[in-house]
Amino acid sequence: MLKYVNTDIVFQEIPDEVTLAINISNCPCHCPGCHSHYLWEDIGLPLDTNAIDAFVEEYGTDITCISFMGGDCDPKGVNMLALYVHEEYPQFKVAWYSGRTVISSAITKTDFDYIKIGPFIRHLGPLKSPTTNQRLYRQKEDGQFEDITSRFWKK
Repeated sequence: MLKYVNTDIVFQEIPDEVTLAINISNCPCHCPGCHSHYLWEDIGLPLDTNAIDAFVEEYGTDITCISFMGGDCDPKGVNMLALYVHEEYPQFKVAWYSGRTVISSAITKTDFDYIKIGPFIRHLGPLKSPTTNQRLYRQKEDGQFEDITSRFWKK
């Protein structure tokens, strides 16, 4: 079962979106240099459709995107929630951050508008660094994904 520890409204995770970032616990990736060690533990509240409904009730007019931050412990569960958001709340974009280098085969990528992949590797830097190993992909109208990571880099 997916669990979340906290949420935050963020402006830098997904370009041009006001995003509700949902921090999911029980992360199996354990990236060296991780700034969220507390998410390695199996703690928090159930992240299910009832929680999504409550988030939309609380933040619905303030956000344009819902992002699942983690969930590599249950990618199928993340996919199910992404599909739920798209079906019940089509006004929102859906994003997922996976600390893996490859998207799980349990995921239907087209259920997401954005997918960010890659473990945090301190010496390569975060998305805003041109040397980062992390990548952010946006789904295009034809269902293909394009790498938009460079949008984070200062020109």
